[in-house]
Amino acid sequence: MAYYRRVGEVPDTRHTAFRDEAGGFRYEELMGEEGFSSDSSLLYHRTIPSAITGSEIWHLPDQSTAPNHPLKPRHLRLHNLFDEAAAEATDAVTGRRLVLGNADVRLGYVVAAAVSPYYRDAVGDECVYVEAGRGVVETVFGELPYRTGDFVVIPRATTHRWVPDGPSRLYTIEGNGHIAPPERYLSRYGQLLEHAPYCERDLRGPGAPLLAAGTDVEVLVKHRGSRGIVGTRFRYAEHPFDVVGWDGCLYPYTFNVENFMPITGKVHQPPPVHQVFEGDNFVICNFVPRKVDYHPLSVPVPYYHSNVDSDEVMFYAGGDYAARKGSGIGVGSISLHPGGHAHGPQPGAVEASIGAESFDELAVMVDTFRPLELGEGGTAVDDGVYAWAWAGRKAG
Repeated sequence: MAYYRRVGEVPDTRHTAFRDEAGGFRYEELMGEEGFSSDSSLLYHRTIPSAITGSEIWHLPDQSTAPNHPLKPRHLRLHNLFDEAAAEATDAVTGRRLVLGNADVRLGYVVAAAVSPYYRDAVGDECVYVEAGRGVVETVFGELPYRTGDFVVIPRATTHRWVPDGPSRLYTIEGNGHIAPPERYLSRYGQLLEHAPYCERDLRGPGAPLLAAGTDVEVLVKHRGSRGIVGTRFRYAEHPFDVVGWDGCLYPYTFNVENFMPITGKVHQPPPVHQVFEGDNFVICNFVPRKVDYHPLSVPVPYYHSNVDSDEVMFYAGGDYAARKGSGIGVGSISLHPGGHAHGPQPGAVEASIGAESFDELAVMVDTFRPLELGEGGTAVDDGVYAWAWAGRKAG
């Protein structure tokens, strides 16, 4: 995120000796993307950040996937994945279940009320949509409060843990690279431009350092292995939350969907106007309550369209989604419309939308440019009949 911030104590000149009042040394860490060639921040630790005392295998939750073959659209009922009563013992890291995934991105879901372990995703950035709930993400950069409707963007290799205030429903988007605002929203120097549907003042980053004491602290690390994604349990000699200050353009932040300013037009606008972030080989869009098309003959719901280059995943987070009426889809549902299948409104939705002036809907869409496969969580809650909905067969 190319938006400079400075938090806590940092020296006047980078890469110079920095000491506390008693003369103790502060240890500088450069956290950067793409080697030394992209966004970075400098963090100043009280102790040596590399001092580990143990390394063991962490067996990740089931990461296996199965092809969507034979090809068909799917309806996945995510609310059936978790019993809310069990959320008290479930955390946002080890409890998340894989719903869909490919070589670029993994989509998961969890209902969590327990404090998570300390965790670092060294595979890629994470963008977590908060369907419901509130709490704090404690990070090496400081505390990051979250609430319903927030996108929580956590850069690759950021040590953090989730501390919910009651059950939180979290839709997790894990990239294999970086997640950022779309390039077309940015100036050549990285400022969000006037035509972008949000601006820097809508982003919330940590406001103060978070200092914790402790020794022999365990951190779960998800990282790349020779045969896929694997996990390691590191033990640190000193608590990793020992950063007295940092500055730079790389840090975790939140963006609330309420601050997205929808772009509307005389006739139906295509999905790219709803884009909020992009990753390597995928994009993230959000559909928010908005005024709709104002041409006298406009059709407010989407036209039928073929996904020539991508799979389309829609997570229905709130409101009443007009195009999907009669399909069984509701809040907490995911629809998967794969490349190679022409999809669009359910039967009768086009006619019913004529004359509508606004839509009260809230959804998060991920479009991928490689085919998605079903994770164990997605397989567990597939309704089995959505594919035939356009032919008149309804879900039970």
